[in-house]
Order: sequence, then C-alpha cells, then structure tokens
Amino acid sequence: MTLLSRHVLALSLGLLCAGTAMAAEVADTVAKPAAMTVDGAPPVSRALADATAPYLQARSATFLDWNVKDRSMLVRTRFGESDQLHAVATPGAARTQVSFDSEPVLFGTLAPTRGDALVVQKDIGGGEFYQLFRLDQGKLTLLTDGKSRNWFGSWSRDGRLIGYMSTRRNGADGDLYVIDPRDPSSDRLVAQVKGGGWNFADFSADGAKALVVNRQSITHADVYEVDLASGALTQLNRNTQHVSYEAPHYGADGRVWLLSDAGSDFKRLGVLDAKGGFKAISPEPKWDVSDYAMAPDGSFVAYAINEAGVARLRLLDVASGQVRKVDGLPGGVIPWSFGHTLSIAPWGDIALSMSSAKVPGDVFSIDSKTLKVTRWTMSEAGGLDTAANVEPELVTIKSFDGEPVTGFLYRPDAKRFPGKRPLLLDIHGGPEGQARPDFLGAQNYYLNELGIALFFPNVRGSDGFGKRFVGLDNGPFKREDSVKDIGAMLASLAKDPALDATRFGVTGVSYGGYMCYASAVHYSAQLKGASCYVGISNFVTFLENTQSYRRDLRRPEYGDERDPKQRAQLQKISPLNHVDRIRVPLLIATGANDPRVPASEADQIIEAVRGQGGSAWHLLAGNEGHGFHKKDNADYYFRTAVMFWQQQLLGEGAKDAGE
Repeated sequence: MTLLSRHVLALSLGLLCAGTAMAAEVADTVAKPAAMTVDGAPPVSRALADATAPYLQARSATFLDWNVKDRSMLVRTRFGESDQLHAVATPGAARTQVSFDSEPVLFGTLAPTRGDALVVQKDIGGGEFYQLFRLDQGKLTLLTDGKSRNWFGSWSRDGRLIGYMSTRRNGADGDLYVIDPRDPSSDRLVAQVKGGGWNFADFSADGAKALVVNRQSITHADVYEVDLASGALTQLNRNTQHVSYEAPHYGADGRVWLLSDAGSDFKRLGVLDAKGGFKAISPEPKWDVSDYAMAPDGSFVAYAINEAGVARLRLLDVASGQVRKVDGLPGGVIPWSFGHTLSIAPWGDIALSMSSAKVPGDVFSIDSKTLKVTRWTMSEAGGLDTAANVEPELVTIKSFDGEPVTGFLYRPDAKRFPGKRPLLLDIHGGPEGQARPDFLGAQNYYLNELGIALFFPNVRGSDGFGKRFVGLDNGPFKREDSVKDIGAMLASLAKDPALDATRFGVTGVSYGGYMCYASAVHYSAQLKGASCYVGISNFVTFLENTQSYRRDLRRPEYGDERDPKQRAQLQKISPLNHVDRIRVPLLIATGANDPRVPASEADQIIEAVRGQGGSAWHLLAGNEGHGFHKKDNADYYFRTAVMFWQQQLLGEGAKDAGE
C-alpha cells in the first residue's frame, strides 16, 4: 500500500468514525418542532425527553356548555396536539371528539332551548384575531370576516341569535353585532362604539334589548342596555370612576343582576336599582365573587367566591335570600373557560370545572336540590399518581413598606430530597392575574424528580385581594413597587431553613416576564438564573407595538407613553435600559405571532444582553402567539427549561450548545 493510499484509508476511517459519532449524538437527542427556532440552547436529550414524558401527558377537561337536546355536556380537552371540543353523554362516559381542527379551539357554545347550532371561536397561529364559526358534522362555516378580532358575547334567550364584538371597522373599536349562526348572511351591525372592551352579556326575554359591558380597565367597567332595532345605548349604572360593573343578566324578577365592587373593596353579587345604584345581595363581606350563573327560571343563583385563591361555591335562593354552601368539590380553582365558568341547566343541575393540586382539571355537576356533587370526567395524568402531588402552603410576607403579600409554596419531599433545596419563583401575568392552588401539570417534575421547591407569589397588583390591592402598582411611578415585593419575598424565603438561598431562580410569563427581567436587573446577586416567557422588556416599545385594540386597556395599568413625564418614567423602569445589571443567564421564549407582547420585545433584550457579554437561550415558535398552545412547542420549551434549571440550580449539564 502506498503512502497516499494509507492517508486516504485513514481519512476514510476518520470520517466514518466521526459520522458514526455524529449519528449517535443525533440519536441521543430529540428533534425540535418544525416551526421552532432554537438559538443558543443545547438540544434536548432523549433521556430527558423520556424522563419528562409522563409529566407532559396530563390533560384536563373544561366545561363549556350544556346540550339541552340530550342533557350531555360540551367540554374542551386535548387528545392529540391541541385542544378540541368533545361531547360527554353522561357522568363517566367517554369524551367523543366533535371538532377536528389543526388549530386549538378556544371556545364552543350550543344554542339554548334548541341545541341545534354549535358556535366555535378560534384563531390561527396564536395571533388572537379570533373568528366565529358554525360547527356542523365536523365542518366549520365562517361567520365573521376572517380578518378582524371577534369575540363571542351571548346567545339570545330563544337560541336564535348570538351577539358578539368585532374590530372589523377600524381594528381598534369593538363594535356590537348580531347574527343567526345558521345563516351567515344575517350578520348585522347593531352599534358602533369607542374602545376595545365592549361586548354582549345577555338578551332580554323578548329579544328586543340586550345588556352590554364596556370594560375600560380591571377597576372600571360600565353596563349599558342596547336597543337592538335602533342601536341606542343607555348607561344603567351610575357614572363612577374606579368602580366595576360586570357580567350583567336580566333576572326573572325584572332586575338587572351583576357583579360590582361599588361601595366595597371586593366584588359582590347584587342588583341595580332604577337610579343605577348597586345593592349587594351576596352576604360575604370579604373575598371577590368571581363567577355566577342564574337559573333559567330565576329561582336561584349559583356563585363562587375567591377565598385567598380557593374557589368556594354557594347557592342563593332569590326569594328568601338563603345561602347554602356546596361541599364535596376539590379545594382548588374554577378555571376560566372563555365562556361559561358556571352554568345552570333548565332542569336545575349546575356545571363547572375544577382543578387542584391533585385534580388535573375535570368537570362536575351539582344537584341544586340535594347539593350532591357528581364528577363527569376523570382526566389522565400520564399514568402518574396525582394523589401523591404536593399541596401548597399559603405564605404571608411583609413587603418593604409593611404591605402584606402572599404566595403559595410547594416543598419537595424532604425524605427523598434531604438538606436545603433550591427554589424557583414563578410570577403570574396580568398584571392583574392571581397565583392560585391550581394543578401544576408538568411543573410537578421539578418537585417530584428534581427536588426543586416552587413559590408562586401574589405581588401587589394581583387580583383577588380587593381593588385597593389591585391598584397599588398602577402607573409607571408605582410599577416597581411590585418588583420590590419580589425582593422582600426573596429575603424572607432565604431565611427558611429548608431552602438554599444560594440556589434561587425566577421565571414568569407575560407581565410576569417583565417581572422576571426586572428581578434579574435588581436581584442578580440573589439569583442563579431567569426564565422569561413572552415578557415585556421595554414599556414604551410594548405600548407602541401591542395591537391597537389592546392599547387603551393597558395604559391605565402601565402608564401613557404619549405623556412626556410618564414616558420618561416608563423608560427608566424598563429592564432593556438596565441590561448591564443583569448578571445571570437568561432563557427567553417567544411566539412570533404574539399580538400582546410582540416578538420584538424579546429580540431587543437578547441583543442587548449578549452585547454586554451575557448569556441568553432563545426559543422562537413561528406558529404561536402569546404562549405556546401546540403540544410539540410546549413540550420542547418545558424540556429546555428543565435543562436550564438543572444547570443553574443543580449544577448539571453543559453551559451552552457549543460545549
């Protein structure tokens, strides 16, 4: 063999070995979703994918509506890659799929009294330009214009019409329309309005009028009656700033029932008098009434109170005022279902969804006479024993100014994970959201398999603690007070003998994403990493670039970027302008079609952080909006987050894709 031949042979063997090694490496990882761009993060190993798989198979069932034809239920659940509509004939029966779209279905509702029309609301690619459709034998018929943002409001009492909101006129104002979904040509404009927070709530019994709500902020919403023939709007409540009137319904007694915080720090169930005054009917002096439904015959009302995050159900007899408590439901949360959270069938049964630490999310009914609770669905949790899930502790902490703030703390099993444990703070969005003792889903992996404690804070500005508390962070000059709450929580939790203060991390979504960035700015010395999901990095660019139908609703909360003083303060508190103070690695996830927090919010802070020599992993889903709702994207993001926290909190894994 010549010298050249030996070199060729050696080169060939080397290439073969290298190719074999590369093939083995590829075989040991899972492919990223086709629509996802991964920048800076290492690939997900097959071992991690296998380990997390059971935790990613949990699903839930959310009640949507009763079917008056056969007394079955319409629910939303996932048996494939996205949420779809299913029918459940009787308690414990199989869920029968009725919608088969490639996009997640947000909401579905059946015509009352008739049950002969099913209306669906969904978008494309997470862009939130929702359209309404009629669903018939698996086929969707478009009812709206296919371009603007539309939102279902209410059925007429006879099930003939639906009222809905649409921005089709100018992209910003939510005008009021009605349509018979059986006949798309019947669509007509009822009233032109100003603002993006309008929608139908209820129709009068004769179908001549309807109740509509104009929501201007979380603390200000007004109720109007609209004449469906002329479009004339009449305000029913007194014109009071910083008072909210919500969810109005015509009662059988002729009064308008609704929720309001008029004269109280909390929302109560009550009625309007002839002069627009509010009279509370629900007797609870504390805690918000979060949801309610009226019996079709008007004899009773079912309502839920939000007791420090836990949903408690009550039944109110309208004639006597007697209130009965419903026992037998899980001590958890009634998930918001974009429609009926509580619904009373003509035969008197009450339906709702519940989730808790040990219940993934299931549908229940209550007999209004006996108060017997019946579970209709048994959602799967990937074969895991949900009874073994950790229950949270409610923790109260005094903040920098003495204001008490709370959160739910989940501790891993001390026997399995002895010694001080790392902690991950998970900050909710909104900013008027609320951390509640919900089902943790995949996050149980952190507790059960990694021994990482979880803390879900309710900083000032969170809902559920009264309107005084929810307003404590309003405007640019109070905004960072909520960030200071995180500082107080970090300091307090650092004193917990079971927690390792040298291994704390923070994560958050949406507004919680801003809090995540801001925590990295202000508290890098106390943190090991920050995972910020569809978060605001600069309030001015956010307000300028968010969709126009949302902008006026956000300004009362964050501030008005058009005002020079407020604009300067918004720039001052924006994390983008302080990236030099971020000393921890970042994981950032973004939806390319996000209408709320545009993808540019992530792009600009990643560029700035890397420009300072910092580390940032980035996942960009090209077919998602505000959060990942397609299972392949959500799974890949979760597994990447696990890798990130294994590295930052447990000291495991490579620093980046190049190592």
